[in-house]
Amino acid sequence: MSVCQTITYDNVTPDVLICTKKKLEATRIHVPPGNSGEIEGSGVKVNFEWDGKSNLKLIITDKPNTIRCGYLIGKITNFLLKCHWKKI
Repeated sequence: MSVCQTITYDNVTPDVLICTKKKLEATRIHVPPGNSGEIEGSGVKVNFEWDGKSNLKLIITDKPNTIRCGYLIGKITNFLLKCHWKKI
């Protein structure tokens, strides 16, 4: 069950994905290895699936009621941007 709308990012290269995972881990957010799984930290759970090429799909499945979906999406987007992701 999704708490927020599904977010899809295009043009996510392998380097961007690896960098983003490392940055998330550095902030104590658990990110499993591989191209899919559940990211978890600070009461937020996000399922992710990367197609191995360029498409990253995220589904926020759990979050505190005090945190808005838009805020979380903005934070996720900022992590990608810090890793040189470019929206096409």
